[in-house]
Order: sequence, then structure tokens, then C-alpha cells
Amino acid sequence: MKTGIIFEGGASRTAYSCGVMDCLLDNEIYIDYVLGVSAGIAYGVSYSSRQKGRNYAIFEKFVEDPRYMGIKHFLGKKRSYYNLDFIYGEMPDKYLPFNWDAYMKYGMTSYAVITNINTGLPEYYRIDKVDKNWKILRATSSLPILFQPVEINGNLYLDGGISDSIPFEYALNNGCDKVIVVLTRERDFVKKKESIIPLIKIAYKKYPKLIEAMENRHIMYNNELEKLRKLEKEGKALVIAPANTHNIGRTERKSSILLPYFKEGYDFTSTIINEIKSFIE
Repeated sequence: MKTGIIFEGGASRTAYSCGVMDCLLDNEIYIDYVLGVSAGIAYGVSYSSRQKGRNYAIFEKFVEDPRYMGIKHFLGKKRSYYNLDFIYGEMPDKYLPFNWDAYMKYGMTSYAVITNINTGLPEYYRIDKVDKNWKILRATSSLPILFQPVEINGNLYLDGGISDSIPFEYALNNGCDKVIVVLTRERDFVKKKESIIPLIKIAYKKYPKLIEAMENRHIMYNNELEKLRKLEKEGKALVIAPANTHNIGRTERKSSILLPYFKEGYDFTSTIINEIKSFIE
């Protein structure tokens, strides 16, 4: 039986998921097949490379760093709220080295979801060392409006969560028998239609399929949650979700808020470690 682990996106709210990851590593629970969206996989690669503490260090040392994110980056030449050149350049190369050797040994079945802005459909790419500029992670993390589309192989892409927010079905259709799904919203969360749709229609008027995907995103997301509940009942899914997100926003940058949230993810996971082990076995 092959188990996959799915990490939902959520930008700063993914601090909870990072706590989950470190607890799994501390308990030597290594799941080879990792699939994530946006920040879920951006942090998830550190789980794949088995670098316990690396994500914690990001929240502890860098989220408040003016080089990390802020309006000045959005108003700059790159027009990106997060400084992607710092996050996917200086940080993994210099300040918090990413262990490519360990990743190539353990994490070569790690995938990200990205959204093709011409088709409005999700595409799934393996994270590989060949992608030295982390283009796939840049693309899956590129929220509409706040980021510019990322070009890959002649196509333009944005955040994977637009088209497949919780990609467990892809994992089940591609070799996994069951999945652990780590959410960044409460279990009973119901997504509403995006309030920025009028702005989306202006900013992406050349991409009607992307606009359509954004207009229907709440329907897609709520349907995925309903399917996930059914899989739980069938014993094919184990869901880990925060009891309370404390109204933490996507761009929250205070370590004093995010580190306790990281601990909540770690502590909750520690209470169900035996359940997780039984589920995998």
C-alpha cells in the first residue's frame, strides 16, 4: 500500500503544516510521495529533504526581514509582494542551505500543482534539481494580483490553488492507495466566492479561462472537501487540520504569531502519531 501526503497552500497559514512536518520527521515518518500547492509544497520540500527545523528557522528569522516580503517589492520592478529572488535564491543558497543531496536521495517523488493561465487548468510537475531557479515553486506560489505569472516552457503559470486547491485526487489516480492531507483551514471551513473577482476580470481580461477558474474556485474547493470527507469514512484519507486558524492572514509576518501556530501543528500531530503510523501500515 502506497501512501501520499498532500499539503494545502495558505501562505503564512502554512506555519501550521510546517509544525506537522517537523513532528513527522521527529517520529521518523517519511512519506516519499509528496504533493503540494503553493506554500504547502514550497515548505514541503524541506520535509522531503528531511531538514527538520529549516522551516521553523524561516518563520523565526526571516518572515519579518524586509527582504522577505512587503509592499516595496510589489511596487518594485518585479511587482511581487514576496521577494521571490530572496526566498528562492539567497535563502536556499546562502542563509538556509537546501540539502539537494538528501532531497535527490529521498524526495524525488515530490510534486507541485501550477495553474496554466491560458487554459485555467492544473498541471503537475515534479520538483527536480534541474530546476535550479525553483521556477515551479515560484509558479505554484504566485497568487493572482500579488505576483506576476511565471514562464515555464513557453507557458505562463500562477498559483496551483486556483485550479486544484487540495490535490489528493491526482495522488490517488497516480499510484497512491491512500493519502494524508494537511489542511490550512478548519475542517468545517466553507469557502466563499473570491471578493477580488472584479479586479481579476480587469487584470486578466486576456485570459478568460483563468477568470472562469477563479469564479468557480470556491465551488471546486468545497467539492474537494466533501470528497475528502467521504474518503475519510472509507479509510482512504487521514486529515490533519487546525482547530482554529486565529484569523491568521496569508501575508502575516509576525514571528510572535506564526511560531505558536507552528507549535500547534506540531503538538496536535504528536497526539495522533500512533494513528498516523497505523494508517500508513
